[in-house]
Amino acid sequence: MAQCVQSVHELIPDSFVPCVAALCSDDAERLTRLNHLSFAELLKPFTRLTSEVHMRDPNNQLHIIKNLKIAVSNIITQPPQPGAIRKLLSDVVSGSQPADGLVANVITAGDYDLNISATTPWFEAYRETFLQSMPASDHEFLNHYLACMLVASSSEAEPMEQFGKLSQEQHRIQHNNDYSYPKWFIPNTLKYYVLLHDVSAGDEQRAESIYEEMKQKYGTQGCYLLKINSRTSNQASDEQIPDPWSQYLQKNSIQNQESYEDGPCTISSNKNSDSNLLSLDGLDNEVKVDGLPNNFRAHPLQLDSSSDPSNNIDGPDHVKSASSLHETKKANPGIIHGACLTLTDHDRIRQFVQEFTFRGLLPHIEKTIRQLNDQLISRKGLSRSLFSATKKWFSGSKVPEKSINELKNTSGLLYPPEAPELQIRKMADLCFLVQHYDLAYSCYHTAKKDFLNDQAMLYAAGALEMAAVSAFLQQGAARPYPAHYMDTAIQTYRDICKNMVLAERCVLLSAEILKSQSKYSEAAALLIRLTSEDSDLRSALLLEQAAHCFINMKSPMVRKYAFHMILAGHRFSKAGQKKHALRCYCQAMQVYKGKGWSLAEDHINFTIGRQSYTLRQLDNAVSAFRHILINESKQSAAQQGSFLREYLYVYKNVSQLSPDGPLPQLPLPYINSSATRVFFGHDRRPADGEKQAATHISLDQEYDNESSQQWRELEEQVVALVNKGVIPPNFHPTQYCLNSFSDNSRFPLAVVEEPITVEVAFRNPLKVPLLLTNMSLLWKFQPKDCSGKNDEEVKELVTSEPEMIGTEVISEFLINSEESKVARLKLFPHHIGELHILGIVYNLGTVQGSTAVDGIGALPGCHTGKHSLSMSVRGRQDLEIQGPRLNTTKEEKTSITYGPDRRLDPIIVEEMPLLEVFFIHFPTGLLCGEIRKAYVEFVNVSKCPLTGLKVVSKRPEFFTFGGNTTALTPLSPSASENCSAYKTVVTESTSVCTALTSSASSVDFGIGIGSQPEVIPVPLPDTVLLPGASVQLPLWLRGPDEEGVHEINFLFYYESVKKLPKIRHRILRHTAVICTSRSLNVRATVCRSNSLEDEEGRGGNMLVFVDVENINTSEAGVKEFHIVQVSSSSKHWKLQKSVNLSENKDAKLGSREKGKFCFKAIRCKEKEVATQSSEKYTFADIIFGNEQIISSASPCADFFYRSLSSELKKVQPSAHAEKQSIEDAVRLIQKCSEVDLSVVILWKAYVVEDSKQLILEGQHHVVLHTVGKEAYSYPQKQEPPEMEPLKFFRPENTAVSSRPSVEQLSSLIKTSLHYPESLNHPFHQKSLCLVPVTLLLSNCSKADVDVIVDLRHKTTSPESLEIHGSFTWLGQTQYKLQLKSEEIHSLQLKACFVHTGVYNLGTPRVFAKLSDQVTVFETSQQNSMPALIIINNV
Repeated sequence: MAQCVQSVHELIPDSFVPCVAALCSDDAERLTRLNHLSFAELLKPFTRLTSEVHMRDPNNQLHIIKNLKIAVSNIITQPPQPGAIRKLLSDVVSGSQPADGLVANVITAGDYDLNISATTPWFEAYRETFLQSMPASDHEFLNHYLACMLVASSSEAEPMEQFGKLSQEQHRIQHNNDYSYPKWFIPNTLKYYVLLHDVSAGDEQRAESIYEEMKQKYGTQGCYLLKINSRTSNQASDEQIPDPWSQYLQKNSIQNQESYEDGPCTISSNKNSDSNLLSLDGLDNEVKVDGLPNNFRAHPLQLDSSSDPSNNIDGPDHVKSASSLHETKKANPGIIHGACLTLTDHDRIRQFVQEFTFRGLLPHIEKTIRQLNDQLISRKGLSRSLFSATKKWFSGSKVPEKSINELKNTSGLLYPPEAPELQIRKMADLCFLVQHYDLAYSCYHTAKKDFLNDQAMLYAAGALEMAAVSAFLQQGAARPYPAHYMDTAIQTYRDICKNMVLAERCVLLSAEILKSQSKYSEAAALLIRLTSEDSDLRSALLLEQAAHCFINMKSPMVRKYAFHMILAGHRFSKAGQKKHALRCYCQAMQVYKGKGWSLAEDHINFTIGRQSYTLRQLDNAVSAFRHILINESKQSAAQQGSFLREYLYVYKNVSQLSPDGPLPQLPLPYINSSATRVFFGHDRRPADGEKQAATHISLDQEYDNESSQQWRELEEQVVALVNKGVIPPNFHPTQYCLNSFSDNSRFPLAVVEEPITVEVAFRNPLKVPLLLTNMSLLWKFQPKDCSGKNDEEVKELVTSEPEMIGTEVISEFLINSEESKVARLKLFPHHIGELHILGIVYNLGTVQGSTAVDGIGALPGCHTGKHSLSMSVRGRQDLEIQGPRLNTTKEEKTSITYGPDRRLDPIIVEEMPLLEVFFIHFPTGLLCGEIRKAYVEFVNVSKCPLTGLKVVSKRPEFFTFGGNTTALTPLSPSASENCSAYKTVVTESTSVCTALTSSASSVDFGIGIGSQPEVIPVPLPDTVLLPGASVQLPLWLRGPDEEGVHEINFLFYYESVKKLPKIRHRILRHTAVICTSRSLNVRATVCRSNSLEDEEGRGGNMLVFVDVENINTSEAGVKEFHIVQVSSSSKHWKLQKSVNLSENKDAKLGSREKGKFCFKAIRCKEKEVATQSSEKYTFADIIFGNEQIISSASPCADFFYRSLSSELKKVQPSAHAEKQSIEDAVRLIQKCSEVDLSVVILWKAYVVEDSKQLILEGQHHVVLHTVGKEAYSYPQKQEPPEMEPLKFFRPENTAVSSRPSVEQLSSLIKTSLHYPESLNHPFHQKSLCLVPVTLLLSNCSKADVDVIVDLRHKTTSPESLEIHGSFTWLGQTQYKLQLKSEEIHSLQLKACFVHTGVYNLGTPRVFAKLSDQVTVFETSQQNSMPALIIINNV
């Protein structure tokens, strides 16, 4: 239980006090009424004695009574009605609320910190009122009248006569059978005569003389002269006298002000009486009946006295009900009590009460106790023994004890008033009232036995109850508190006697006693036991106290506390105590909050919302309903729907109270702020027939870190080129779409008149659909004048300035249950300045009939859109994005700080050009190496001219705009439909075998020294594209050499003609997706020709072998490939003729067929090379058809140069690294075997598609670098190197001298033998056959070479002799020569044969070394043909 103001040792004695009746004459009552008080009320503040009181018990022992209090009340002849008591109690509880400034008690239990009101004044007020308003009953005497004060005024004509009348009236009320109420303790009630004297108006001598007369008649102990009203009421305002009455009377006025507003009562007014007389405790105005005042007819708790004719003496007109009096009281709230009393009067009244108690009441009680005790002693001696003997005689020796449950319902048994059992009870009650608890306990104990023997259960329960309380209150705690007595009493009252009022009193007393002994668990069980359906208010208060018991335990039971608070709140709600219900739920919420008890939390929040709404605490209601919606609810869809409707209804009421106030924050739907994306620019146009717009950037594309890095690199490349190879320090990559991955630390730049799209990510957590209507962005704008000064104009509202910023409104946006959905909202800036996007504003509603998600079956509502809206409220949600966590400096690492995220704060800048790019006839599928011509259209859709248009790509070999020779090809797409992509010339058939040469410089094709081949300027006419203008340019494409799907990124870069400080350039992106399928596989090798004769007589011819294989799998419908031309391109070499041309000059390759070609290559003429710059390439075309494709023109040469540059990019880094490590000698040797010759294979493919034959064209490139090394047209897959065995020690660094490879050595010296192929020799005539042989030695290097020719046979084993046959070289066996640069030397040798046969003359071994080098290298003869000679015998 909660803490109480009074301790239990103060509470119980104050609850059971001696009762004294007061009967006043009219004049006496009028005197007290001058103070707006009745006589009983006048005494109320002074009824507690200030000093100890002594009396003697029956054993003549002195007994001390402390803090004695008496209760004085006017005689009322009607028992209070239960309904009126209930009303009074309800009003008392509702009138007592926790004070605003009340310091709450913070209890920490486990991980709970609970803020709990330490005291419950409403419960104490209820308990006090309940105990005071208990009606007197026959089975106990505690609240029966012990004495009666008879009060008359000194101003009356015959005061003594008046006392006589009052005495008779009291006697009549007590002893006449007509009055069953009030109850009197003993027949001879103490009568105490009081003479009231009005000091200010009365005659004091007369009063004194009357008092003397009274003393003679009634004795000095039985009467008193009380002087009051020492001043008149007009003087009251002069001096402020304390008002001790208000604390006693205020409760009544509070409780009645509200209670009588709603319940109208039948009011009958007394027209004849003086209506100025006020009765503050519900007394009726006095009407004389037989000369006596009728001021005790109606009980103050009577609801409607006129409705019951039995209590009307003179008909209905003479009775005024309590309600009318309360209304009168309510009309005069500023009443001053005790206005005519001075402090001296206060002391006189206090003295009067003391005198009455000392001289009148206590002696009377003492005498009564003695009398009762004597009766009991005599009874015990005689009648008691006789009584019990008779019982034993008739019923056996012993009455078996029975449990409560077995006893019959004999609570109806009534004892006559003079019954001896009741005399014990009377004595016990008297002892209890004067705090003689020992004697009281023994009497109660005796009475209890008697009552149980008689099975008078009501009496027994009463005795048990008071015996338990007496035992507890005994000084020095002679015996422990018998809680089982109380339990038995409660059970008897409740189950047998069906008297819940008495049971409740037992529980209230017992719970307080248990609480004082810290037995909280037992107290809680007791309180819970008495909760029942018959009284919600009682159940609520007891449950609340039980909850406090649980929390006050040694180890607090927090969840039990919360659960019982919820139960109490529910019962308070049923009892109409809305404020108390709300308080209970709020206190319980502290326990359930955030512990995952979501359904309980929802229930509590819903109830709090409902109660707050009823009490017009609308903000609390909104907050509670908001909580239900924003937690991840586990409720059913129907329940969630009802929560949402309730929330909207409450919200609507709140917003109607302040229609002009700021828009409220709405809880639904959830917004994932960090997923907000902002896009600057127009939406992409859809494809229009053959026209395909550049993909650029859109919100539909997913963010990809790798690709964004690629785009960044491309932009950096082109910016660096424009800025002379250096990226400016203030350069930041262009970002058109901002999201959580982009760098949002700077204010983004948006261009005026270009839309800004904000994508907001919504999520509906509920199982019911949400309908958002009239949704738009909320923004703030700071315009800038052209002069540069800021106008501090802040536009909060969307509708305020449409000419500054246009705002798009989405009329309807439906989010289905538990769906995540994005909305895209646009702003159209029309002015430069700073824009801040704050959030979104919308109407939140729900679809009527939550099940009709698509609007089907929805009821026709007031809403005009597709979905019918049941109810909606307007509100906003802010977009607040947290920036990235900072983690660079030490401070940032040690603390949690976040950087800014400015994606919603764009700066609107001046107009910029805007480019749109369209691709016409752009293919999606190509064969590897296929050449296709498309067109690209550039459109300037802005109002500014653009210039400096460039395109950059990582795959420049994929496309070309053509070189300087482009003008010869058709310009319009229509003219080129059946035309070749190449520039062609018809040839005569005679020139088939030989090559046609032409030359071109790589500079013409944009591939110069030091240039970046990836950045390609777009050849715009006049380099400027005016506003609204468009231009179409041809674009040749070549399918990549690898099959598969290729994503090729183009980045178009352009600038404004007018240089702007904030934006230097703009970009447009395009990603082309090309699917390539296999076509041809080309392999080529080059080797030296052994024949040394050519037109110039100098060495250096090459043979080029080309293998072409058709690896197409016919998926693309390709029938066959025709090799139409083979061209070469080199600075030093050119193809001269085809060597193995067959009759079938059309080289066709069917599926999986392979063709072999051999060409002779010669060096370009020296003068050609000399006169041309180093960037000039010689192109030679060998034609297999009847049309020559000019390979030195676009697009053939473009793609050749592009492939060459990409090839060089791959080769360069490794070659560069080698160059430094190799010695000059080796370098010279290497150069011998290097060849710089590229072969271009041009082909046509015949494709059948939709029963139509198409001809596709294409080209493959093979770059030959080294003699004897095979080269491929497609990149070779490199096998991963095998894992080396693990080494556990570091190998020694041995410097390896670089040696040239065998292949390089073999090409240092070229050898050639000249001899007759066959010889006829008569061996029978001459046994030796001598053959002259010429050995030609050719120096292939640019340096002088020392040559040693060794003619001795290498092998002399018999096997080799058998194979080669035996012949001998005659003459010198070794020659030493020096060959100058590229010199040819002939050596005359003789071979000697002794047999016929076939001989191989290729046995000379040739060693060579550079003249200035020591090391000798042997040239290998492995590449030369076997030199076979046939010797015949004649």
